[in-house]
Amino acid sequence: MHFYDGHFGGMHLIWWIIWIILLVWVFFIPADIPFQKTKKESPLDILEKRFAKGEISKEEFEESKKILSSEK
Repeated sequence: MHFYDGHFGGMHLIWWIIWIILLVWVFFIPADIPFQKTKKESPLDILEKRFAKGEISKEEFEESKKILSSEK
């Protein structure tokens, strides 16, 4: 009954606006949430990781690094 005599009409509209803003913020605004989005790694980053893991030797690392540096 009180909704139509002007006491709560504005507040009802404000709550709808708050919910819409919240939903838009959650679903449409990109956020930098850790571990959610993957950063695109450069070829040099991948090469350094492989060298750190021991998958390639120092000679292979240096040779591949020279090749990647000359492409830029």
